[in-house]
Amino acid sequence: MTASSPLTGAYAGDQPQPGAALLPGGPEMARFVQMFESLVANVTKVLHGKETVVRSALACILAEGHLLIEDVPGVGKTTLARAICKSVNLTWNRVQFTPDLLPSDITGVTVFDQATSTFSFRPGPVFANVVLGDEINRASPKTQSALLEVMQEQTVSTDATVYPVPRPFIVIATQNPIDLEGTYVLPEAQLDRFLMRLSIGYPPPEAEAEVLRTERDSPSVDELSPVMGRDDLLWMIELVKRSVEVSLPIEHYIVAICAHTRGMAEVRLGVSPRGALALLRAARVVAAATGRPFVTPDDVQAVAVATLAHRVVLRPDAEVQGRTAAEVVTRAVQSVPVPRAVLR
Repeated sequence: MTASSPLTGAYAGDQPQPGAALLPGGPEMARFVQMFESLVANVTKVLHGKETVVRSALACILAEGHLLIEDVPGVGKTTLARAICKSVNLTWNRVQFTPDLLPSDITGVTVFDQATSTFSFRPGPVFANVVLGDEINRASPKTQSALLEVMQEQTVSTDATVYPVPRPFIVIATQNPIDLEGTYVLPEAQLDRFLMRLSIGYPPPEAEAEVLRTERDSPSVDELSPVMGRDDLLWMIELVKRSVEVSLPIEHYIVAICAHTRGMAEVRLGVSPRGALALLRAARVVAAATGRPFVTPDDVQAVAVATLAHRVVLRPDAEVQGRTAAEVVTRAVQSVPVPRAVLR
C-alpha cells in the first residue's frame, strides 16, 4: 500500500489491493477506499488535471452536504457537477437559473385537477437525489430563498403540507464570479447552507495539452457509466458517520479555528457553528478516504479553506486592500496550535 496525503487516497483501482484489509478500519474501510477511488477515477476521465478538486467535491457529497462551484467560464464547473451525477446511479435534475425563474418552478406547484375536482401537488425539480443548479446567482433573491428550506430541512412546505425530498439530497450549484450583469449575490444565509465552495481553476499546461491531444478519443460526460448505485452511496455515507471517530482534541481544534476567525481584525462576520459542524463532517470523509477510522489535524486542514472561506465576511477596508476570505482562513489554521493527541 502506498503512502498518501489526506486528499490522495490510500490506493486506486477496481479491485482491493494486497493488504487492503489490513487498513486500520478493517475490511469495511478498505471497501470504502476502493469505492471512493472508483468514483475519482470515473470523474477524472472527463476532468483532467484536477484530481484534488474532484476528491474535495466527492468528500462534500459523502458528507451529505451541498456543493457550490464558483469559477470563470470554461474551466469545467458544469462538467464536474454532471460527471458526479453520472458516476452514481441517482435521480437528478438540472435547473438553469434565470432572472424570470419562479420559486414554484423549483419546488413545485399545487394545481386543480378538473377530472377529480381536487387539488394535487406537482413536484418540482428539487424532488431528486441530486439537483444541479447552473448559474444559481442569476435567479432572483425570492427564488434563491426557495432553496433555503429544502437545503437545510430536506423538505418542501406548500399549502400547509410538508413533502420530504428523497435521500440522499444534494444541491450542486455553479456560479460565475466575474459576470455581474443580471446576477444577484447569494446572501450569507444561503452560502452558509453549502458545505463547501470550490474553485476549479485553470488546468496545468500539460493537462490542458492532453485535453487538446485526446479531444477526439476522450469520453464525454454523457458517455460515463455509473460505478455505483444509490444504496452504495448511502452505505458510504453511513459508514463515515458510524465508523470514523473524532477525538476531543480534534473537536477543540475545529472549534478553535472557527472561533479564531471571529476575532480577526479584518473580519466582519466569522465562521458560524454550522461551519464548524461542516468542517467536522468533511474531515471525517477525508479520513475515511485514506482508510483511517479517526480524524487527524491533517484531515481538518485539507478541507478547511473549502469548507470555511465562503462563510467569512470581510470588512470593506480589508476587501479594498485585496484581502480574501481564503487567506483569512489559512491564517486562522496556521495560528491555532495543532493538538498532539488525536485519539481519545
